[in-house]
Amino acid sequence: MSLGTVTPILRMFDVDKTKDFYVGFLGFNVDWEHRFEEGLPLYMQVSKDGCVLHLSEHHGDGSPGSAIRIATTDIDEFHQRLLASGYRYSRPGVMDTAWKTREMTIHDPASNRLTFSTAVDVDQ
Repeated sequence: MSLGTVTPILRMFDVDKTKDFYVGFLGFNVDWEHRFEEGLPLYMQVSKDGCVLHLSEHHGDGSPGSAIRIATTDIDEFHQRLLASGYRYSRPGVMDTAWKTREMTIHDPASNRLTFSTAVDVDQ
């Protein structure tokens, strides 16, 4: 018996702002979108490298203000890319933590909190 990967479902309210944030700012790709019919809520998957997220307009799918942590291999490089993007709604900073990580926290348009984290090599 083994467990598989986890795919968080985050709430969204504005599809255009959500795509601008995840695709335009963070560099994710939209893998697929689903609506039961025109005019009904959107459910979609976005991904970047090994990170897969589901975003949903459906009432009851996730709570606005949820928090997730995403492991990142080089937080400083990612941080510089985000600052260079010119996205006008967020200018995140990076901080060192007592638990030996460097972290960058960003809120999406639905106030979900994404914390990107890189482990710090304590032997250096």
